[in-house]
Amino acid sequence: MGPVSGARKTKSSFVGRNRVLIASGVLAVLSAHMIASSVGQRSLAALPARAVLDATAPVEMAATRFGDITRALWRHYIGLVGVQRENERLQGELARLRSEQVRIAELEAENRRLHALLGLKSVLGLNAIGARVIGGDATGLGRTIIIDQGSANGVRAGMAVLSTEGVVGRVIAAGSKAARVMLINDYNSALEAIDERSRTRGLVTGTLSGQVALKYVGRSADVRVGDTLITSGQDGIYPGKLLVGSVASVAREGPGLFLEVQVKPTARLDRLEQVLVVGTEAPRLPPDRRG
Repeated sequence: MGPVSGARKTKSSFVGRNRVLIASGVLAVLSAHMIASSVGQRSLAALPARAVLDATAPVEMAATRFGDITRALWRHYIGLVGVQRENERLQGELARLRSEQVRIAELEAENRRLHALLGLKSVLGLNAIGARVIGGDATGLGRTIIIDQGSANGVRAGMAVLSTEGVVGRVIAAGSKAARVMLINDYNSALEAIDERSRTRGLVTGTLSGQVALKYVGRSADVRVGDTLITSGQDGIYPGKLLVGSVASVAREGPGLFLEVQVKPTARLDRLEQVLVVGTEAPRLPPDRRG
């Protein structure tokens, strides 16, 4: 056997003796290579996913933020709707309370006026009928009002109509349940009055413009601005000593036999609501005792 065969034996015996170690080493190297290859492949495969994630992340964040804002706005809207409904309810309640307050105030005012009328009736000592004003002159040609008492309640044409402030006018027509009253500022109205201070007499009449004047007062008569005019009680319509008005102006300029006297009525003829209808008998002359 030569030297070559001896070397082969030596080599074979070395491999045989160390075959386990050699196999283990080879396996370790192969494992390391496979692991390295796998990691590299996964990294390469993950690149598109990371790109997609980076691209979609802002959109996802914007969508999330939009959703949060939308939910917040919705909650705010629902809250505003609730507040609006409550506000409408409170406004309705406030309107109801104001209406009730106005109604109560009107009832109180009406009650005071009725008490005043009853007091006037008691002072006058006359048969009087309380009435409510329910209408005015629809034509505009005259100055009249309509009251809710008529002949069925004892109202008749020619009866005087008063308010707690003074003379209003007289009844000119009476139906069964209503009557028409001509006011003292009507052009066809006339009543005898006395200047309470100077005792000067005159005729209180209406004018075409709706004012009130004292006529047939002599130029030398003592009539002054501010004087009070009262009924004389001699015309068979109005009881005596009732307030008619006050002298607003006196003019002596120009020709003529009489003064031009303007009168401010005591009663507020444009604001009448309740009135008192009274009747009086024409004054009787004393019996003639001659013979």
